[in-house]
Amino acid sequence: MLNVVVLTGRLTADPELKTTTNGTSVCSFSIAVDRRYKAGEERQADFINIVTWRSSAEFVSKYFKKGQMIAIEGSIQTRRY
Repeated sequence: MLNVVVLTGRLTADPELKTTTNGTSVCSFSIAVDRRYKAGEERQADFINIVTWRSSAEFVSKYFKKGQMIAIEGSIQTRRY
């Protein structure tokens, strides 16, 4: 089975860096990914929540801010509340 995704979009807010009780860095943020559209149609976007861990979390929180374009490669994991 294969679970690989590549997304390119803009950050909707500044990334939020937190640390677990074990000292592991976790960064949460969301990106807006534009959908395809034809001329004359209204633009639409999907808003996708992203979580990064450890050194990737620290990198994102240090170098990215709201509105910047970012490319993400990873896997999709769904949650139920």
